[in-house]
Amino acid sequence: MARLAVLNVVGLTERLLQSRRMPRLAKFAGERATRRIRPAFPAVTCVAQATYLTGRLPREHGIVANGWHDRDLAEHLFWKQSNRLVQAPKIWHALRAARLDATVAQMFWWFNMHAEVDFSVTPRPLYPADGRKVFDIHTQPMGLREELKSALGEFPFPRFWGPGAGRASSDWIAASARWIEEKHAPTLNLVYLPHLDYSLQKFGPHLDDPRVAAELAVADEIAGTLAEFFEKRGVEVAVLSEYGLTPVSRPVHLNRVLRRAGWLSIKNELGGETLDQGGSAAFAIADHQVAHVYVRAPELRPRVRAALEATPGVEHVLEAEGLHAAGLDHPRSGDLLAVAAPDAWFTYYYWDDDARAPDFARTVDIHRKPGYDPCELFLDPALTAPKSKIAWKLLKKKLGFRILMDVIPLDATLVRGSHGRVPENVQDWPVLIQRGGAGSAELAATAVCGELLAALRA
Repeated sequence: MARLAVLNVVGLTERLLQSRRMPRLAKFAGERATRRIRPAFPAVTCVAQATYLTGRLPREHGIVANGWHDRDLAEHLFWKQSNRLVQAPKIWHALRAARLDATVAQMFWWFNMHAEVDFSVTPRPLYPADGRKVFDIHTQPMGLREELKSALGEFPFPRFWGPGAGRASSDWIAASARWIEEKHAPTLNLVYLPHLDYSLQKFGPHLDDPRVAAELAVADEIAGTLAEFFEKRGVEVAVLSEYGLTPVSRPVHLNRVLRRAGWLSIKNELGGETLDQGGSAAFAIADHQVAHVYVRAPELRPRVRAALEATPGVEHVLEAEGLHAAGLDHPRSGDLLAVAAPDAWFTYYYWDDDARAPDFARTVDIHRKPGYDPCELFLDPALTAPKSKIAWKLLKKKLGFRILMDVIPLDATLVRGSHGRVPENVQDWPVLIQRGGAGSAELAATAVCGELLAALRA
């Protein structure tokens, strides 16, 4: 019976495959069918993965971005991990209906916790009551956590996200996927390889930049070597990506626009400002090149929409009919959705004076910020001897002192690559590379689930 490993190489596109900087994956693609995927919209991690694994649009699976505002809680929910948030049947339900003995591993794909799979691994820090944050993973079965750490060492969490993000995390994920294959040989192995995403956000997808060329070679080595491993064991391999990144040069601060109009409610907390979402008349939850905008009173929507449309860097704004046409008419969506111009992206920033920024703004804190913050990939260039500063803070932490790892810049112009809108050039769309793919050279994101299931029936 067919078995399949799906390697999610984040950021992979036709343009990169044709750059001659990824020879292993180019050779892999040359021996198979390579098809462009019209990106899920918004073209961000959680939406793409939920769409691929369900074959449904956001209106059905409920994942409208990497994060959204919960109207009942009056707060944002970003990078949550429960699989129950995905409100549609997943690929493993269809697989098991056809093959009762099928087993599934989900290796670092998002919405991983409590998924109805046989094996899963995902990053999950521990938060003791004394305020510490201890890096760790969550697995099911629960005992798998200790087995993996015993075999592979601790997961290099600081290399998964933040200024130190790099190949070590993808190497560990690839090693864990090999370990699962050797120990359990699942029917379907879903493997997330994020390495390429980091450099393309930091430096932009500029193929003439030697830093980008070096990172392409690393991603090619990791994914290509893993593909060869699976094939030697008789496992069919599909290579997939979620989105393509495009160059950006303009950060757009939508919440500052809404603040100047008098629609934000701001709270002073110990000298820093926080966004009072429940008390705001209108505010934005920014996510790369899209932003869900929540407007409390329906009669205010025309004014908010006009203010957004008049903002440089906003390409267009979707409302009810537009949200329906995009498949985003779900209760979690904003009342409006702003889409950035091709060279722009949206920050979550709502303060007008950096001296009033909240303490978490200068830290890696993916849950507290009301929006995605790619500046977390950088060390603040204004810091003198930042590595010494970090080492000193870590020493104080080890000695039991509370610390604030405030090393992240507030200069959004540092970011050079982004995603979220549908790129105008199809060479910047994500791809699906697999054996036996037939039909059109272009797939809808909702068709990926069926293509993967077809490979398992071969």
